Amino acid sequence: MQIVAARSENNVIGKGIEIPWKVKGEQKLFREITLGGTLIMGRVTFDSIGRPLPGRTTIIVTRNQQFNVENCYTVHSIDAAISMAKDLGKPIFIVGGGELYRQCLPDADMVHLTTIKNHVEGDVFFPTFPNDNFELVKEQHYSSNMDYVYQVFKRISSPS
Repeated sequence: MQIVAARSENNVIGKGIEIPWKVKGEQKLFREITLGGTLIMGRVTFDSIGRPLPGRTTIIVTRNQQFNVENCYTVHSIDAAISMAKDLGKPIFIVGGGELYRQCLPDADMVHLTTIKNHVEGDVFFPTFPNDNFELVKEQHYSSNMDYVYQVFKRISSPS
C-alpha cells in the first residue's frame, strides 16, 4: 500500500473540502503515479475531486450508509477498503484525507510526498513525516507558479 499526498511546508493538506493551492504540473504528477491503480479516499476528498478519475478504480470510505456514487465502490471502514483493493489486484494508493493518512501511514510500504514551497492556512493536516521507519529513495525539485519538491520514501522497517 502506498500513500500519495501533497502538503504545504506547514503540513496543511486542505481547507474544508478545498485544496488551498493551484500548482501547475502537480496534478499531472499525481496522475503519473496513480494511473492504473486503485485509489482509496475519504468522502470529503472525493467531494473535493468531484468525480472518479479516469484510468483508476475509486474506493470511497464513508460513515454514511446511504452514500453511493456511480462508477465507484463505497465502503464504511478503511479495513474494508484495503481488503477490497487487495482483491482487485492493482497497486493501492491512499490519497486522502488527513484521517485516512493518519490511519494508513503505519502500514504503508511507500509514501509519495509533494511539498509545496509555501505556508498556507488550512484545517486538515498531513501526519508528522518523515519518520525513522522510512528512507528517502527519490527527490525531484520542480519550478512552477509555486515551487514544489516531490519525494518518494520507502519503508525500511516492518509495519507495526
